[in-house]
Amino acid sequence: MTRNTRDWDESDVRIRPNKKGSRPRTKDRPAYEDALIGRIITVDRGRYRAILDEDTAQERIVIAARARELRRNPVVPGDFVALVGDTSGEPDTLARLVRIEERSTLLRRSADDTDPVERVVVANVDQLVIVVAAANPEPRTGFIDRAIVAAFDAGIRPLLCVTKADVRDPEPFLENYRHLDIDIIISRTTDETATGIDARSADGLSALLSGSPVEELRTMLAGRVSVVIGHSGVGKSTLVNALTSAQRATGNVNAVTGRGRHTSSSALALRIDNAPNGSWIIDTPGIRSFGLALVDPENILNAFDDLVPIANACARGCTHKPSEPKCALDAWVASGEAGPVGIARLDSFRRLLGQDETAEAKELGAP
Repeated sequence: MTRNTRDWDESDVRIRPNKKGSRPRTKDRPAYEDALIGRIITVDRGRYRAILDEDTAQERIVIAARARELRRNPVVPGDFVALVGDTSGEPDTLARLVRIEERSTLLRRSADDTDPVERVVVANVDQLVIVVAAANPEPRTGFIDRAIVAAFDAGIRPLLCVTKADVRDPEPFLENYRHLDIDIIISRTTDETATGIDARSADGLSALLSGSPVEELRTMLAGRVSVVIGHSGVGKSTLVNALTSAQRATGNVNAVTGRGRHTSSSALALRIDNAPNGSWIIDTPGIRSFGLALVDPENILNAFDDLVPIANACARGCTHKPSEPKCALDAWVASGEAGPVGIARLDSFRRLLGQDETAEAKELGAP
């Protein structure tokens, strides 16, 4: 049998192109100089609702999807973002979110005190409204202390709002905070100015918001962006409804467990009624854990401003642990100068530092 033969050379060799090297690659990204800047008001299943041209005749709500290069960057209510594409806000249109603007403040948490993963709650807020109930569910000083620490760490002003004060006198636990530089607002229903917005517990006890504290809080929030946090069932959404005329769902407290039922499934920014432009309040879902793993221990101490002057008198290198033989904090409490709440305040501080053998539970239910 005779085979056809021929001479072969380099030109007959085929080289399959490398898919990764077949196109030029660059780390340079478009500047999107023509992008419009909007404020994120809520996030829902990968879609971002932003308000554009705020407080103008052209104001509109735009729904956007996050650009591929931002998938590892959390976008949260309060963020200012750059939008391109269809930013008309018309039905069935979708813009593209291409950049997160620089944040002035960032409220963040971790799952627990040992988890280093950052979980961003909101951005660019001025105030943190910590809402607790005088009863049903029971107020937890551990939660309040954690929230105050997170606020100081973020450079945000904390406010404390107590609801259901007609159910139980809140003064015993408020003794822990009366001497701090924190505004405290208490809502009772014993006057005739109750709003009529109810957040009754499962036991039927009233949780109506009285008008005077609501108006006092409205004044404090005017011209600022604030965020509300608290356990489920303390009346966060009820409070937001009173301030904004919104219709956020409210729920009861389980009479057996003493815990509220989640009614808000996502954070939502709303304008405050009868307030100047720029007055926003962000309602958040009830949270069960508020880890402080990302907070510098020095910032934890700064949140306890009643302890700072005493701690500064400690010897250099003092860890403030219970086993520290010459910690000035122990001597201060033992002398009685700290008052009746001194022991509780010192214990709370050490729990947050993770230096107390009886450390506070990860869940916010711990006292």
